[in-house]
Amino acid sequence: MSRHPSVKWAQRSDKLFITVELPDAKNVKFKLEPEGKFYFAAEAGADNTPFEVDFELFDKVDVNESKGSTTSRYICYLIKKAENKWWSRLLKQEGKPPVFLKVDWDKWVDEDEQDEKPGAGMDFGDDFDFSNLSMGGPGDFDPDAAGDADDDDSDTDEEGKEIETGPASSELQAHAPSSEPETKA
Repeated sequence: MSRHPSVKWAQRSDKLFITVELPDAKNVKFKLEPEGKFYFAAEAGADNTPFEVDFELFDKVDVNESKGSTTSRYICYLIKKAENKWWSRLLKQEGKPPVFLKVDWDKWVDEDEQDEKPGAGMDFGDDFDFSNLSMGGPGDFDPDAAGDADDDDSDTDEEGKEIETGPASSELQAHAPSSEPETKA
């Protein structure tokens, strides 16, 4: 019997964001039908536990304009709605949603605020390239921007060393913490 992975969602009037949180997913299968049928299946874990999600979306979608991206921690889907209108819920079925389905508050924008300029990292327009999807990490930290930019004597030999966080991860820059700053008299 399959288990359900954690699924987050958010919307705009013209698209949906669906994120399946399943680290190290293998044999990922995804099917999206124009009527709004959403199917996801994968295996994860050391014993290849099967996971599956199968539900009907609130309304029709444009399969040709929808796309997905897989990382080592999650699978993201950008689903184009067939009509540009705000949905009252994600699923066609009324009532309480399944426990594995949650709102993605990091991507959520209210209907009356969707025309405002998105926050940093929130523009998922037509030019968005899912192949370069990055959720941050040690490489995004700039010690010079954090303060003490003029303290060049505190650099260590470990600064700039490359580390890997997993088999499917990209290489990140690790910045070693600096020693105590010198006090000037």
